[in-house]
Amino acid sequence: MDFDAIRKLIDTLIEKQIDEFELEEEGRRIRIRRNVPPTVVAAPAPAAVAPASAGANAGAPAAASADDGLVTVTSPLVGTYYESPAPGAPEFVRPGDQVDAGQVLCIVEAMKLMNEIEAEIAGEVVRKLVTNGQPVEFGQALLLLRPRA
Repeated sequence: MDFDAIRKLIDTLIEKQIDEFELEEEGRRIRIRRNVPPTVVAAPAPAAVAPASAGANAGAPAAASADDGLVTVTSPLVGTYYESPAPGAPEFVRPGDQVDAGQVLCIVEAMKLMNEIEAEIAGEVVRKLVTNGQPVEFGQALLLLRPRA
């Protein structure tokens, strides 16, 4: 399957509102997924900490994890992660940025196609989990977002 055929296939899937498609032909496999819901990361419960001194309040609850309630943005395909639209251009987002649903967060390049990865929710970019130019796998965590309250 050549580049033009793949592009036409993607356009057809978008037009027909098909969210997932997989094709195997002549030993090559193509999987296209879109509108993948965000994955919520559940942080483990914090461990109880023994008081440091006799004067410490032994009945105080342990502090909550800073990662509670964060949403993980994952890669919908295998490819290369890019944090900006072109070499030398400003990054799409940085930790601390507020984003809206539908806003482009990064690009994953696959087979010379630049796939824009958009925020599924409005919130704050907490952390990038991959570096610019890094190969990524399907389902790999790319960024963490804190949902807007």
